Amino acid sequence: MALSDSIADMLTRIRNAVRNKSARVDCRNSKICAGIAKVLKEEGYVNDFHIIEDGRQGILRIELRYGARGEQLIRTITRQSKPGCRVYTKLEEIPRPLAGLGIAIVSTPKGVLSDRQAREHHVGGELLCTVE
Repeated sequence: MALSDSIADMLTRIRNAVRNKSARVDCRNSKICAGIAKVLKEEGYVNDFHIIEDGRQGILRIELRYGARGEQLIRTITRQSKPGCRVYTKLEEIPRPLAGLGIAIVSTPKGVLSDRQAREHHVGGELLCTVE
């Protein structure tokens, strides 16, 4: 079966793994998914991620992170731009989830960046998802 939206599949797998308190989750590898995993690591939502070669597309293994008492760091992770309805934002219109406590992940000409990084680089782009 063909996978039409790899980003939504990755976010759903992360959401389900966090709900089950799993230590890690495996997703299909793509440049955009690896970029999202990199932003999640830089912002402290996941411990690490690795790309495992399997002779095909590859597997993206994400090691999830929890608080000191086992509480979830990722409460909600929501897909904003979808294949049927793309959402593009200007620099001034990039949202600040939870008044700056969450992050928005944006695909820009300079790569996949968090909302803070996009503001530093003065670029807008496609709003992929928000993490709270």
